[in-house]
Amino acid sequence: MNNTIENDEISLKELIEKAKEWYSYLLSQWKIIVLAGIVGAGLGLTYSIVKKPVYKATLTFALEDEKGGGGLGGALGLAGSFGLDLGGGGGSIFSASNLTELFKSRSMVEQTLMSPVRENGKEISLAEMYIQNNEWRDSWNENPKLKNIEFLPRTQRKYFTRIHDSILGVIYQNLLKSSLSVAQKDKKITIITMDVVSNNELFSLYFCEALASQVGKFYVDTKSKKARMNMEILEKQTDSIRSELNGAITGVAIANDNTFMLNPALNVRRTPSARRQVDVQANTAILNELVKQTELAKVTLRKETPLIQVIDRPILPLTKERYGKAKGIIVGGFLAGILAVLSLIVRRLLRELLI
Repeated sequence: MNNTIENDEISLKELIEKAKEWYSYLLSQWKIIVLAGIVGAGLGLTYSIVKKPVYKATLTFALEDEKGGGGLGGALGLAGSFGLDLGGGGGSIFSASNLTELFKSRSMVEQTLMSPVRENGKEISLAEMYIQNNEWRDSWNENPKLKNIEFLPRTQRKYFTRIHDSILGVIYQNLLKSSLSVAQKDKKITIITMDVVSNNELFSLYFCEALASQVGKFYVDTKSKKARMNMEILEKQTDSIRSELNGAITGVAIANDNTFMLNPALNVRRTPSARRQVDVQANTAILNELVKQTELAKVTLRKETPLIQVIDRPILPLTKERYGKAKGIIVGGFLAGILAVLSLIVRRLLRELLI
C-alpha cells in the first residue's frame, strides 16, 4: 500500500517536473512565439482589409394553417354531403419543414437564377449577375467552350447544354453552402425566415425576393391544383349547358312561329314546341345547379390561393457585415501563436525520439 502511494507520489512529481521543463522551454522560445503572433496578426489584418463585405437580405413569411376551416369548411362539408366534390383541401405535402427544403431545392433555385433583373440599364438573368459578381468570365474568355456561354433571362431548362447544367450546378452548390439559409426558428410558430448573403447588395435583394416569389407561385399552383381543375371543368360544363339552353329557347321561338294562327284541331304540329319547352326547363335546372357549384368552386380556389403571407421584405440598404480589423488581428495573432507553440512542441518531441 505504501509502495503504491510512493509510486503515485513519484509519478506526480515527475509530471510536475515535466510540466516545468516544458514551460521553461516554451518561455525560452518566447521570441519565436511573439514573432509568429505578430505575423499572424498582420495576416489577420490584411485578410480583414482584403475581404469584401457581405450583404444579408432577410425575408420572413408565415405559412397558412390548414387545421381550421371556419364557416367555409362547414359549407364544403355540407356540399360534400350532397355529392359535390369542390376540391377542398390541397393536402399536407408542404408542411413548414417541407417548405424550407423546397426553398433549397435545385429546381427552385435554378428557376430563380433565370429570373430577369435590370443592371446598368440592361436586362440580365440572376445567373449572369452572379457570374459577373464573381468575375468568372475573366477566365472563361481563354476557354473556347466557355467563352460564348450565356444565361439569358427566362430560358427554359430544355434549352440548356451540358456545360450550362454544370455551371448552374456549381452556382447552386455555392449558394447552398455559403449564401442561402432557410429555417423555421420555432417549431411552434409557422414563421419561416430566409437569409441570402452575398458580396453584392443588389444580388442579395433580387435573389431573395425572386426565390420567395418562385416558391410561392409553385406552392400556390400545387396546393390549389385540384380546386382549379374542378373549377375549370365546372366552367366548361356551365358554358356548354348555357349554349344548349340558348339553342332551346331559340327553338321554342321558331316552333311558335311555325304554329302561329294554327288550327287548334291540329295539335300534332305543336309537338316540336312542347319538346323545346321541356329542353328549356331541363337545361335551366341543370344550369342553376352548375352555377351554384361553380361559385362554390371559386370560393374554394380563393381559399387555397393565399398560402404564403410575407411579413418582412428586405429593404435597401441591406445589413452590411464586414470582418473587423480588431477581430482579424486578435484571431490571426492567437491562431499563429498556438500554431507556433504546437510546432515547437512537435519539433522537440521528434528531436528527443531521434536521440
